[in-house]
Amino acid sequence: MTLLDLWLSRSIPMCLLLQSLVLMALCFPSASMCPKGCMCQRDPHLHGLNVTCSQSRLKEIPPSLPVDTVLLRLDHNQIGAVPDQAFHGLRLLRELNLSYNAVETLGEGSFSGIEAALQVLDLSHNRITSVHKDAFARLKARVIVDDNPWHCDCALQQAISGMAHNHEASARVLCRSSELLDQEGRPFLAVDTDLCNLTKRTTDYAMLVTMFGWFAMVISYVVYYVRQNQEDARRHLEYLKSLPSKPKKPDEADDISTVV
Repeated sequence: MTLLDLWLSRSIPMCLLLQSLVLMALCFPSASMCPKGCMCQRDPHLHGLNVTCSQSRLKEIPPSLPVDTVLLRLDHNQIGAVPDQAFHGLRLLRELNLSYNAVETLGEGSFSGIEAALQVLDLSHNRITSVHKDAFARLKARVIVDDNPWHCDCALQQAISGMAHNHEASARVLCRSSELLDQEGRPFLAVDTDLCNLTKRTTDYAMLVTMFGWFAMVISYVVYYVRQNQEDARRHLEYLKSLPSKPKKPDEADDISTVV
């Protein structure tokens, strides 16, 4: 066996080993890429990562999620908020599961950056009472919002109207509380009142009542001021009447007699 044959016989296994390592690196992301408390597995069909962080006692959304995440499960945690830009950069994300958490409100940019690819958004079994009017405006995903203590107000009405393509989700919104007392416990779609105009009318009425109150105070002050001045003038006049008359001088009496 020549030196060339010996070198080739040792090089071929080394090449195979390198190829195997490359394939493993592509198929199984390193631990440094996967957030703490999560499991990451590459999905060969979706050409991205399935990131599972379920039941990990998370109190916030992991800050360093892999950019090629296609499926993200954050359910059954203690996440209390979805900050703006929380998922920014996850442009391949197709499914986001945030169910069974403690989210109370959603801002305008809570889902900014994932609107194009997202297909399913699960927000069920949270504590969501209010949302920004544009929270769902650019989403085309199927949104699941069951079992949240919604407060039905103008902002929610605007947010729901932005989900016209998602009638099933909006039909499941139940009013835990409402600007209209008779709507509590009823489906939000049963509200046939424009809550935004209702708010405006309420504000206008409050302003009218406030202005009337100030006007009444001014009138009361003017009346009090006039009556007080009248009382002072009456007292002053009585005082003048009570003063003794000034006696006439003798020369003044003679002058009067002469004139007569």
